[in-house]
Amino acid sequence: MLKSPLLVVLLSLLLCAAASAADLPARFDPTRDAAADVAQAVSVASAQGKRVIVDVGGEWCSWCHILDRFIASHPEVRTLIDARYVWVKVNVSKENRNRALLARWPRIEGYPHLFVLDARGRLVHSQDTGVLESGKSYDEAKFIAMLRKWSATRSTTRT
Repeated sequence: MLKSPLLVVLLSLLLCAAASAADLPARFDPTRDAAADVAQAVSVASAQGKRVIVDVGGEWCSWCHILDRFIASHPEVRTLIDARYVWVKVNVSKENRNRALLARWPRIEGYPHLFVLDARGRLVHSQDTGVLESGKSYDEAKFIAMLRKWSATRSTTRT
């Protein structure tokens, strides 16, 4: 009898975490509270045994849109992100530079920029996306290698 209530509580927590992930911004939005969004992503990641990728950029950033299209059009990349990370977008624009939040991490040289956080919100890796580029898009092998290297659940196969 004890297992049943415990199972209900665990399932409820997982459903709350999934609902919370859905509440994270799908676009770079200057009106969002970026610190609250990152905290929410960390909470979801903690509940799901994942890491967080903080995607810093803006709607003004052409390479940010190229990155979004790249992820959407590469199923293996999308699958790795969904399985191992909680993705959260943080806006940087003249309307909202999010200086207080971004001051926590190393200086950004270009956009988009990715920060990988552990399930406690600690910085694990700062990723310049320029090194992942190939022509007018991103290199799938390099991107997958980066995702595998910094995920909480590391693959035994390295690329």
